[in-house]
Amino acid sequence: MTVIPVTTLNDGTTLPELGLGTYGLRGAEGVEAIVNAIGSGYRLLDSAVNYENEREVGEAVRRAGIDRDELLVTTKLPGRHHGYDETLASAAASLETLGLERIDLYLIHWPNPSVDRYLDSWRAMIALRDRGMVRSIGVSNFTEQMLTRLADETGVTPAVNQVELHPYFPQTALRAFHAAHGIRTESWSPLATRAELLAEPAIGEISARRGVTPTQAVLRWHTQLGSTPIPKSADAGRQRENADVFGFVLTADEIADISGLERGRLWNGDPDTHEEM
Repeated sequence: MTVIPVTTLNDGTTLPELGLGTYGLRGAEGVEAIVNAIGSGYRLLDSAVNYENEREVGEAVRRAGIDRDELLVTTKLPGRHHGYDETLASAAASLETLGLERIDLYLIHWPNPSVDRYLDSWRAMIALRDRGMVRSIGVSNFTEQMLTRLADETGVTPAVNQVELHPYFPQTALRAFHAAHGIRTESWSPLATRAELLAEPAIGEISARRGVTPTQAVLRWHTQLGSTPIPKSADAGRQRENADVFGFVLTADEIADISGLERGRLWNGDPDTHEEM
């Protein structure tokens, strides 16, 4: 079993440096895949209301045979539930669906700026944390300006901002902002368009030099940038491969070579314009 290191968040809690993405993991097969991942050493499970698999994640937590306090379950507030009272109700519904007594990391999934209710939701999330229903609170797909607004108007800075981040879109400026303000970066879609990315000659050369797979080289790049990647896989072997990235270190030049693949967003998810309900 791989032991995944943890980092300390700005609220004093800890977060693994690598987690399991669960998008698409549903039904009995989804539960089995998540249980297998926990058995391989994963302790951070990333879900969302809009993934429609909170029930499976909760069932996997109960079946895994691991002390509940060792596992960190993330779920996310959907855009249709923005607003103070709506957020309180949505969190309660997520807890019921998960069948758990708390959410370990609760994120606003998208800011949806045209609706302009994410600040009300943030205030509700602070209340949920203070009531003990949620351990840590954060956001997903927020810009520097949006993060600043939350902190300035409530005095509470998000512990995490989960964003599109991969070698084609390394988010250099946003990561620097996060580091300056004590916000942990999480990477969704950390392997980008997997087949295309892993065929990049630069990544192939680095992985051969290090004696690791191209996937492992990319995921190690994420962790050395100070971001928590959450690769998704239902395959037990690939889950083990994805988690086993802490036994080698990339050089500064190798990190720069991977970052040099930058070309921009892949899925048109600009938080200023893209919205999801």
